[in-house]
Amino acid sequence: MLRRRNVNLKTVTQLDAFPKVPESYTNKSAVGGTFSFITFCIICYLLISETRYFLDARLWFKFEPDTDIDAKLRINVDITIAMTCSKIGADILDSTNENLLGFEPLSEEDTWWDLSSNQRFHFDSLKHMNSYLREEYHAIHELLWKSHQVAFMSEMPKRSTEPSHPPDACRIYGSINVNKVAGNFHITAGKSLSLPRGHVHISAFMTSQDYNFTHRINKFSFGEESPGIVQPLDGDEKVADQNMMLYQYFIEVVPTDIQTLLKNTKTYQYSVKDYARPIDHHKGSHGIPGIFFKYDTSALKIKVTQERDSVIQFLVKLCAIIGGIFVTSGLINSIVQTCYYVISCKFFRNNEVKDERKIVHNTISGKPITSIDLVNVPAPEPIDVTLKPQ
Repeated sequence: MLRRRNVNLKTVTQLDAFPKVPESYTNKSAVGGTFSFITFCIICYLLISETRYFLDARLWFKFEPDTDIDAKLRINVDITIAMTCSKIGADILDSTNENLLGFEPLSEEDTWWDLSSNQRFHFDSLKHMNSYLREEYHAIHELLWKSHQVAFMSEMPKRSTEPSHPPDACRIYGSINVNKVAGNFHITAGKSLSLPRGHVHISAFMTSQDYNFTHRINKFSFGEESPGIVQPLDGDEKVADQNMMLYQYFIEVVPTDIQTLLKNTKTYQYSVKDYARPIDHHKGSHGIPGIFFKYDTSALKIKVTQERDSVIQFLVKLCAIIGGIFVTSGLINSIVQTCYYVISCKFFRNNEVKDERKIVHNTISGKPITSIDLVNVPAPEPIDVTLKPQ
């Protein structure tokens, strides 16, 4: 049976296995407090900056051979032509002689060429934005890739009011999956008719006065939409000054693979050159009036990857920042305080304080006490004691 022991609570509270620095050994000063506050602010700022740098991954661009030759190429189209849909036809013919019958047809919608006020403001904004991005791309391409903005402008708004006259334009829009080879997407007068060795556009009942290939490109892109890719033809508008006009766009399509921490995207970028000329057979300018997009894919592809430091490297950098700033601030604090003590004659003031403490201890109730020398006591004067008889 264990014997109950009386435990004093005060003894337990006073028990401390870790030595503490006595308060008399610490020296608090305004300079040291100021350095501590500045050090804390610098450490917080550097930690936040290092964390943002770690999360903001760097982009690496690299060229590689494009070996995915069997993939399909998707073309996204949204074009408005200043002719009714019954007078024009859209078709694709690639180097394999496969025409529109092998592809998904595009949608056609009768509309008006003149835009409403809100639509014109939207299209002019799209034109201005796309022009700015094309001109400043090499200066802000890192910002564009990291912006996560797939489209910098929204879709064309709907008309608030419809004009009184019948539709005079045609909107052709949609997506087509074609072979990944050179091809020709064109819009010309007359509906297309497939033949064993190609196709023709029937325009026998149309005169030259019926031709008007003034067009507005709201969207023309390849593949999936992805941040950082600028579509050069978005917001392009051509107004024909003659009826028989031929517009040609020579497009070089570059496959682009984007690898991020969240997903992988396969898309396409392209560069374009445009050319326009009137068709006049009497003057030797032959051809078919219309709008022709002649595209070809590049043999090289661009691979875009995001790379950042590992978590261990990130933690090591944080520890190095904290330790380095702490040690450096301590060293600077010691140097500054030493100079401050020398300049303000701190050492001499300490001696004066010690002397003042001695005087204070030798006073009681405000009255000074004279010191008594018990060693060198002077001899008392002799006393003459004489007994006189009575």
